[in-house]
Amino acid sequence: MSDKLKLIIGGVALAVIVILFETMFIINQTEQAIVLQFGEPIREIKQAGLKFKIPFIQKVVVYDNRLLNLEPPAQEVVLNDKKRLDVDNFTRYRIVDPLKFYQTVRNEYQARSKLEEIVNSSVRKVLGRITLQELLSSKRTRIMADISKAVKVDAEQIGVSVADVRIRRADLPVEVLQAINARMKTEREREAKEFRATGQQEAQKIRATAEKEQAVIIANAEKQAQIIRGEGDKQAIEIWNKAAGVDADFFAFYRSLEAYKKSMAGEGNTSLVLSPDTEFFDYFKKTTKK
Repeated sequence: MSDKLKLIIGGVALAVIVILFETMFIINQTEQAIVLQFGEPIREIKQAGLKFKIPFIQKVVVYDNRLLNLEPPAQEVVLNDKKRLDVDNFTRYRIVDPLKFYQTVRNEYQARSKLEEIVNSSVRKVLGRITLQELLSSKRTRIMADISKAVKVDAEQIGVSVADVRIRRADLPVEVLQAINARMKTEREREAKEFRATGQQEAQKIRATAEKEQAVIIANAEKQAQIIRGEGDKQAIEIWNKAAGVDADFFAFYRSLEAYKKSMAGEGNTSLVLSPDTEFFDYFKKTTKK
C-alpha cells in the first residue's frame, strides 16, 4: 500500500471520528438541553442518555435541571406605614421549560438577573401594602405566600418554576438604627442623671439626718457628762470638807504635799526661788523626833 493511499485512509478515518463526535452527545441526569439549527431551537431533550444531532448544522445548549438558589443583595423597601426596611431574601427555582427559557433569557446568567428583578419587584409590591406591625405578626406566613405566588406567575414567563421565596432578614436601615440608638442612649443618659440626682438628694437627706442625730447624741452625752462631773465634784468637795473637819492638820499637811508634787512635776531640772521663811516650806522644817 502506497504512502498516498495510507494518507487518504487516515484522513477519512479522522473525518469519520470528527463527524461521530459532532453527531453524538451525552445528556447527564442533572441536565436538560435544546437542539438549535442555524440558531433556531428545533428540539427539547429532557431524558438523560446518548443523543444524536446533525453535525456542523445543529448545536446543543445544555441547562441544569436541579433546584437552584438565588440570593440577591438586600434591598430597601418602604412599607405602607412609611417605615423603611432593608430586606434580604432568597429564592429556590428550577428551569422547567428549556425552550421558553432559551427564547426569553438565553442563558442562566441572564435568567438570574431577570428573576432577581421579578423577586425584588414582587417583594416591594406586596410589602408596600402592609405595615411593620403586620409583618411582625402572625400574618407573616400569608405575606410570604403572596410574594411566592406573585413571583411564580412572573417566573413562568421565562420557563422557570419557583419552589419558594423567603425573607431571610428584615432590618431597619443603618442610619435609622443609628438614630434609634442615639435616641435610646440620650434617653438612658437622662434617666441615669435623674437617678443620680435623686440618689444625691436622698444621700443629702440621710447625711443631714445623721449629722443632726450625731449632734443631738453628742450634746446629750456632754450634758450627761457635765451632770455626772458636777455630781462627782460635789461629792468630792463634800468628802474633802468632811475630811478637813475630822482632822484639819492632816488636811493641811496633805494639801501641802499636793502643792510640793505639782510644783516639782515639770520636765527637766526644776528651780524654785523662794524665801526659806515662807509658809510653803513649813513641813520641810518640821521633823519628828523619836
